[in-house]
Order: sequence, then structure tokens, then C-alpha cells
Amino acid sequence: MKRIPTFLYTLLIPILLLACNTEQKDQSAAAGDSADTPTKTPAAKKKTIVFFGNSLTAAYGLDDPSQGFVGLIQKKIDSLKLNYKVINAGVSGETTSGGNSRIDWLLKQPLDIFVLELGGNDGLRGIPVSETKKNLQAILDKVHAKYPEAKLVLAGMQIPPNIGQKYASDFRAVYADLADKNDLTLIPFLLEGVGGEAKLNLPDGIHPTAEGHKILAENVWVEIKDLL
Repeated sequence: MKRIPTFLYTLLIPILLLACNTEQKDQSAAAGDSADTPTKTPAAKKKTIVFFGNSLTAAYGLDDPSQGFVGLIQKKIDSLKLNYKVINAGVSGETTSGGNSRIDWLLKQPLDIFVLELGGNDGLRGIPVSETKKNLQAILDKVHAKYPEAKLVLAGMQIPPNIGQKYASDFRAVYADLADKNDLTLIPFLLEGVGGEAKLNLPDGIHPTAEGHKILAENVWVEIKDLL
């Protein structure tokens, strides 16, 4: 075996030392980069509030639907930086029967809070109170069966005694009865402070103006804020 000349050792030792130092620096830098790089936490998925109703929910008659009470609730939620998104599932002219037929399709998407606003058109059409109550209960049952952890909210409605005082009284009682039976949150009367006030309603005397919807939004907010 040949002996390596002394002068070659003199050349190799600095090169080896430099290589070791470079490798150590690279490892330290890599470790430092790993330590300094913050771990990204995925944003929490927003929970969903569904407003399921008729023309009141749909903000009928307003040029900008976001001025309706549902849109105003979303703005309130955003201003408070709450992790919720609002879905407006309002259809003008919807009855409780129509809602009961439509709800299955809607339940294909997850929800965390369900606000049921139906019945007004039933009352205006004089549909038997027993039918209205049965349909509302059926909707609540379907939501609970699909999403048992979802929080349920029922928007109460009243109608003028045009069809008769007894009918109006029985109709009003439906919402409180359902709230008690299902142990859910009740908005006693969605149109409180707006119904019958000409300046807060469109010329049809039924649908609120943008100002009227601000009051509706407050009527809703005071009842649902603790659920968020």
C-alpha cells in the first residue's frame, strides 16, 4: 500500500474541515427555518344558519334583497366577527304545505341553526289551522331527524281577524304550542312593531319596507343571538 505524501494531508485537512462546517451550517439553517416557520392553522369552517320562509324572508318588494331582515342578520354577524354564514331560503308565496314538500331538497346541505318562517300565507288563504300546524311540525321533524344537533327557531305570525276572531286566535296559538312541544326558540311575532304600520310597509300593506325590515331583524336578533 502506497504511503500518501505529507503535503497531500496538508491540502486535504482544510478541505475536509470546510466540508464538515458547511454541512453543519446547512443542517442548522434547515432546523432554524423549520423552527421559524409558523404552522398554519386551517380556518374553522363556518357554521350555517338557514332561514326557511316565504316572501318576508325573501325580502319581497325591495330593490336590494340584502336590505331584508335575513341580509341584515348576516351583516350583524359579520360585524361581530362570528363564524356563521346565513342562507336565505325564502320563496315568495310559499305555504306550509309547499315548505313541507321543499324541505327535503334543502336538507341535502348541512345546517347548524334552522329558522322556520312560514304560515302567513296559510292564514291569508284561510287554510285550516290544523293543517298549518301539522305541516309546520312535519318540517321541524324532518330537520331534527336529519340534523339532531341543529338548533331550531320558529318565527311566530299573527293575522288580522278578517276571517274571524276565533280563526285568528287559534292561528296565533299554533306557534306557541309548537315551541312548547319541540322545546325550541320562539320569535313571538316576527312583524312586531311593523304589522299594521303603513309607513313601515309597502303599498300592499303586507310586506315591510327597508326600514320595516330593520325592525324585523331586531325582533329576530334578540331571540337568536344567544344561540350563536
